Amino acid sequence: MSITDAHEKRVDSPILLYYLGFTAVTCGALVMVIEVLGSRVIGPFFGVSLFVWTSLITVTLIALALGYAVGGIVSDRRDSADYLYSVIFVAGLLILAIPFAKSHVLKVCLPLGLRMGALASSFLLFGPSLFLLGCVSPYIIKIAAREMKNIGRTVGLFYAISTMGSFIGTVATGFVLIAYLGVDRIFEATGMLLLGVALGYFLLLKKRWYLSLIVIFMIAVWLYQPDPVVSKTMQNGTQVAKIFAKDSFYGNLKVIDYSFGPVHTRELIIDGLVQGGIDMNSRLSIYEYPYFLEFIPYSLNPSGGNCLVIGLGAGVVPQWYENRGIRTDVVDIDPEVADIARKYFGFSLAGDLIISDARYYLINSEKKYDYVVLDVFNGDTTPGHVLSLEAVQLLSNRMTERGILAINLVGSLKEDTFITASVVHTLTRVFQTVEIHPTFSPQEGRGCGNIVLVAYRSPTMKRNVKTCSTFPVNEMAREGVNRYIDSIFRFPAETPAIVLSDDYNPIDFYDRRLKEHVREEIIKSTDWEILI
Repeated sequence: MSITDAHEKRVDSPILLYYLGFTAVTCGALVMVIEVLGSRVIGPFFGVSLFVWTSLITVTLIALALGYAVGGIVSDRRDSADYLYSVIFVAGLLILAIPFAKSHVLKVCLPLGLRMGALASSFLLFGPSLFLLGCVSPYIIKIAAREMKNIGRTVGLFYAISTMGSFIGTVATGFVLIAYLGVDRIFEATGMLLLGVALGYFLLLKKRWYLSLIVIFMIAVWLYQPDPVVSKTMQNGTQVAKIFAKDSFYGNLKVIDYSFGPVHTRELIIDGLVQGGIDMNSRLSIYEYPYFLEFIPYSLNPSGGNCLVIGLGAGVVPQWYENRGIRTDVVDIDPEVADIARKYFGFSLAGDLIISDARYYLINSEKKYDYVVLDVFNGDTTPGHVLSLEAVQLLSNRMTERGILAINLVGSLKEDTFITASVVHTLTRVFQTVEIHPTFSPQEGRGCGNIVLVAYRSPTMKRNVKTCSTFPVNEMAREGVNRYIDSIFRFPAETPAIVLSDDYNPIDFYDRRLKEHVREEIIKSTDWEILI
């Protein structure tokens, strides 16, 4: 036994074993906190799609594997707990740096594209700290093994403790912390907790009381809360203000105001993508697609008396139906979105507001509606479970005999049309008539954007165009609405397509180019400080 080993065993061996157990639980929990939070850091820029989660999981596994290997080698040479807790201290500093470094790292990685950019930014932001946390487990086992006789029991015990910590960290982050603290504050808490674990060892077991000054500094940092409101003037003179920002259980939520002279607009942004925008003077949508979701179903069935809107957003569409005297029920999975729609967009509802997953509601509800509007897609995170054949059948079950289904979908009509055509093909298995109403020209540019799919059980119906001609349209959207609302696109008969099902629904994979394009356009058109 070395002199260092003998000294540690004589001075603090009983306490050290318990403290190592506490360390294993804490570090195991914080590894998962970092992984879960990663999607909220890079999501506004690279989305929260399959590629982002693949990148985060890849980085976590590689960093931990390298940490296990290096930690095992170093612990054989330097088996003092001083080294272990020094590694933990550095890991805490690296995590504290993430909120400050993310803006610079994401700027550097954006040119790499959706997939490589997500992977590279994950490595740079989270790889170093995860690597150091990976060093912890073999180091703990090395130190504990010399205090305990049974190596197998020691290894099993500490891996069990670490895994239990991972479980606690995952549940706490996903179910509690994100909604109540926010991403940056959780990273601060994570970093300071690691610093606290390291300093606790040196203060309690090594009696280095002068380090209490660092503890005081840490508390001061934690108590400092910068103003989250962003307000700036863009180069064209537009005043931009971030008037609300919060991380909910389901996404990063922002409300943004734009002012230029008498023009005042407001947008809801979820995970970096606009989910609705209104003119604050007229309260009308500044985007075209809500008018398609409103005018087309209504003109096909003007006598409808009730409506179901799945996906609230800013509340523009359900509010329109309510204003027509049509009782409207709304289903949305995020209660925070409902609060935002009421407070910032003037949303009010005579019908029922159901906080639920769309599929769950469709399975359990028995109500039938004259209009069903499905608007839960944001470009790069299309929820496939509401576009499968089984989900479409559930939608049909919620419709009256003359009911109209309208779906807002970001899709492609010119390049990479496989998924868009497959969605249409799936709808035709349930409905006799399926119409494609693009809010853009399919021949111009890449031929992609918001598409409104309209489906019903009867043969093609004639629209009562005059019924909607008197409804107001905001000036910003009028040209697009007037130009395209009467257009119907049809895929050539030979267009490749499949029936999407719960068993096979490869939307994320085949739509990757469209998702990359959507993200590129968002980044070009939205101010950096708004996204960050």
